Amino acid sequence: MGIRFGPSGCGEEFYNQGYSNIFDVPKWIKNYGLDAYEYSFGHGYQMSLETAKKAGEIFRENDIALSIHAPFYINFANPDEEMYEKTKNYIRTGIKFLNAFGADRLIFHPASCGKLSREEALKLTTQRFKTFFDELEEDNLTNGLILCPETMGKTMQIGSYKEVVDLCSHNKHLVPTFDFGHINSLMQGELKSIDDYKKIFDYALEKLGYEKINNCHIHFSKIQYGAKGEIKHLNFDDNIYGPDFEPLGKVLLEYNLQPRIICESMSMMPHDALIMKKTYYNLKNTEI
Repeated sequence: MGIRFGPSGCGEEFYNQGYSNIFDVPKWIKNYGLDAYEYSFGHGYQMSLETAKKAGEIFRENDIALSIHAPFYINFANPDEEMYEKTKNYIRTGIKFLNAFGADRLIFHPASCGKLSREEALKLTTQRFKTFFDELEEDNLTNGLILCPETMGKTMQIGSYKEVVDLCSHNKHLVPTFDFGHINSLMQGELKSIDDYKKIFDYALEKLGYEKINNCHIHFSKIQYGAKGEIKHLNFDDNIYGPDFEPLGKVLLEYNLQPRIICESMSMMPHDALIMKKTYYNLKNTEI
């Protein structure tokens, strides 16, 4: 598909203009000058599959690349087997919605440490990634789809960029979601330079190869952080916290990567997504 930009949600502007439902979103996004969208089921799958099917047709008519975000409750490190079954069902249900929408990628949070040590939580998460996603593949549930564990922004969550990249090595359908606002929060604001971004992509390219990383998913927003990491998402007009998009845009051009980039700003997602798109193409013209 090539590089694409879009929001996760439509923000206040969408509703202020009198729009109200998902059927209005694709044309509105297209008219905004964007070509991707992420629908969040963060608080549960509160939609019928029939609605998803109808909406998906409109997204395709408007050439909007669609991804969906699975519920935030997913935790591959929960030692309770009953709760782990719920995690597996969240993924399986997400795949049903991917198929209904005609979408191609499911974004999900990998795990939280809870009462386990980080070493224990990562070990359990890794074991489960090794088995569960192979089971999905054996059941022919992953054909044509990619499943995208996300880098996380809090110290008690499994999801540093190295952890996510390593987890994605366990199945061909696993592709990273690099949330650079989360990464910056864990780095306490030290994600600044071109070299900082290169370090992340160099590690990922070495571990997973060009095809996966060219097809990776990106979340981008400025995020307020504290000693324990992420506190809250911000808009691009914030001048205190980062990260900034321009260094990332330069690395994507230098490395010839064409991911899907989703803006997760606090309330101005489409507006800030368009800023990224314009920045990227201005850089591209400069490069040429």
